[in-house]
Amino acid sequence: VIWITGGSSGIGAALADELARRGARVAITARREQKLAEVASRAPGDVRAHPGDVRDRDEMIRIGAAVESEVGPIDLAVLNAGVWEQMDVAHWDSTPIREHIATNLLGIVNGLDAVLPAMIARRSGGIVGVASVAGYRGYTRAEAYGTTKAAAINLLESLRVDLDRLGVNVQVVNPGFVRTELTERNDFPMPFMIEADDAARRIADAIEKEKAEAVFPLP
Repeated sequence: VIWITGGSSGIGAALADELARRGARVAITARREQKLAEVASRAPGDVRAHPGDVRDRDEMIRIGAAVESEVGPIDLAVLNAGVWEQMDVAHWDSTPIREHIATNLLGIVNGLDAVLPAMIARRSGGIVGVASVAGYRGYTRAEAYGTTKAAAINLLESLRVDLDRLGVNVQVVNPGFVRTELTERNDFPMPFMIEADDAARRIADAIEKEKAEAVFPLP
C-alpha cells in the first residue's frame, strides 16, 4: 500500500501509474479534486483518490487514517507535493518563501505526522521524500524553492539515520528538470530535461532497490 502526495499531475501522477502497474495498491492526495479523480480513473491498476491539502496537518492525519481504513496499513509514503515560483529580490516580498515552506517543507512534516507513528509502532514501513537537485546549491531566483528543498534533504537524511533503528526506511529523491506543469512556466534553459514517465520509472526502480538517494538525470 503506497500513499503519494502531489498526485494530481507531474511526477506524482506518473508515479501512481507506474507503481500501480507494478502491483501496488496506491492512494493519491492533492488539492485539485477533479484532476486527482482523473488520474485515479485512468490508472492501470488500483489507484484511489483522497483529496486534501498537505499544508493542513489535521487533514493529512485524517487522510492517512482513511487510507489505512480503506486499503490497509501504509507500507510506503511518497511525500512529493511541491510548488515552484521564481523570486525577484529587487521587489522584495517574503510571501513566496512562506508559501514554499508551507507546502514543500511542512507538507512533508504533515505527511510524517500522518504515517510515522504507526510505522514506528509496527517497526516497518518506508518514507520517500521528493526534494530536488536545487537543494544542493543556491541559484538565481530560487530563494524560496531552493531553500525548502535544501531543508527537505537535510530533514530526510537525518530521519534516515534515526529511523533505521526503528525499522523505518527513508529514501531521498532529487530530480533535475522534469517536464511538468511547474517547469512549463519556466522562461530559462532547462538542460537534460526528462519526461515525467521516465522520472517515475527511475523513482520506482530506486524504491525497489531501497536506494538511500536517487538523483537523476546523471549529468
